[in-house]
Amino acid sequence: MKLRSYSVAGVMLFAALAAFFLFPYNLAFLTRIFIMIILVLSLDLVLGYAGIATLGQAAMYGAGAYAAGLFAIHVWADPFAGLVVGAVAGAALAAVSGVVLMRTTGLTLIMLTIAVAQIGAEIANRMREITGGADGLRGIRPSKILGIWDFDFIGVTGYWYACAVAAFVFGLLSVIGRSPFGLSLRGVHESPERMEAIGVSVFQRRLIAYVMGGGIAGIAGALSAQITQLVSLETFSFTLSAEALIMLILGGTGRLYGAALGTVVFMTVHHLAAANDPFNWLFVIGGLVLTVVFALPSGLVALPTSLKRLSKGDRHARS
Repeated sequence: MKLRSYSVAGVMLFAALAAFFLFPYNLAFLTRIFIMIILVLSLDLVLGYAGIATLGQAAMYGAGAYAAGLFAIHVWADPFAGLVVGAVAGAALAAVSGVVLMRTTGLTLIMLTIAVAQIGAEIANRMREITGGADGLRGIRPSKILGIWDFDFIGVTGYWYACAVAAFVFGLLSVIGRSPFGLSLRGVHESPERMEAIGVSVFQRRLIAYVMGGGIAGIAGALSAQITQLVSLETFSFTLSAEALIMLILGGTGRLYGAALGTVVFMTVHHLAAANDPFNWLFVIGGLVLTVVFALPSGLVALPTSLKRLSKGDRHARS
């Protein structure tokens, strides 16, 4: 039985409230989880729905972060305007690069997406007078949200701001996923040849999905720039793209709540393992990934179904 959207939204809201009161001294880490959820949701649209294999989602994330940061410094510090600028920057980069990338598949596509992110990092590094180069873009001071809530040192405003943006993105993608366009993306993912046979332009669908995913990744980057008030070259890093992909695989592709679940689990395990053993925490992450991939190929969202099957199997064996 599929989870209904409002049930998932209710669970997420309850989890956000519980986390706020249970971990009041870890709001910065919890806010980072919300930002990563948005990035992984963008990847789920691109990979889980449209079937576009990519390891360069950080390119659009970095473009959105730098665009929002520069906009806040030189033009207007309004947070929502910065999100729009970040989304436009991410979508624009996805559109320009996607015209070429969406004509390729497989390993070629993966390598080209990595190359786009690396080119973005090199451009940001070379344009030191504008971006700050290796020192990062500093001096980002977003104004009050709606003219009321200022970004406080503790991080309360940033936490709820990130939570609201993540909820908006989740709701938007839920609507898109249930729309005819979202269903056509699933068709392109499962059988592009059949979709071409019925007159659907696979290239066009893939490009639109890639641009939309780029825009959402740009929102995540802009949100990160506003809350941390710093943008570094790490926003374009391959590690960020790879970790986002791992989070999506852990949770389950093609189901938005899987992206959120995988992000929470990965980042929590990462945080606890690194805090307890700064030198060998990667063994824990590797073990987690291997366990989920072999035991739950569909991701953690399939765990309840697997447990039900096991319980039914035990009952039949006993009977």
